[in-house]
Amino acid sequence: MLIIIVGVVLLLVLGGGGAFFYISKQRAAAEEGADGAEETSTKAQSRAKSQTPPVYLPLDNMVVNLADQGGERVAQVGVTLVVTDAHASDSVKAYLPTIRSGILMLISQRTAEELLKQEGKELLAKDILRETSLPFGGGEDDDEDAEPPKKSKKASRKKAHTEYPVTGVLFSSFIIQ
Repeated sequence: MLIIIVGVVLLLVLGGGGAFFYISKQRAAAEEGADGAEETSTKAQSRAKSQTPPVYLPLDNMVVNLADQGGERVAQVGVTLVVTDAHASDSVKAYLPTIRSGILMLISQRTAEELLKQEGKELLAKDILRETSLPFGGGEDDDEDAEPPKKSKKASRKKAHTEYPVTGVLFSSFIIQ
């Protein structure tokens, strides 16, 4: 009988401690107020945005002469662009001839030795991403060699938040002969 009484008392103490902990957490959440609600809302929106599957826009394979001595090396490259949504895909399709031409020019400036290395492919993907932003007003100021113009902090923050429709570049095939 004594064991049952001790068990009930212990259960009441643990239940009271749990209730106290739960209530204190609720008060802390309520004190955060609107700031906490805004953060939660922003996190929920970004989570919902990231849960939408990306839209892929495959381009036709391109065959390009490389910049090797003698001009005998050729690359066949398949590029797929990652775009933000279906509407952005339609916007990019309107500029495909310009984008394809820019990509062909970028690849033709490379040598086979550069493109056989992973770093060369990664640099090419980065350059293609910059090239795809040109029709939408981006890319010109992204040259690493050029000295950046001095702007106010507001202007630089505004540019940093600019989103272009193409968010990534994938290679679906990469053959060098």
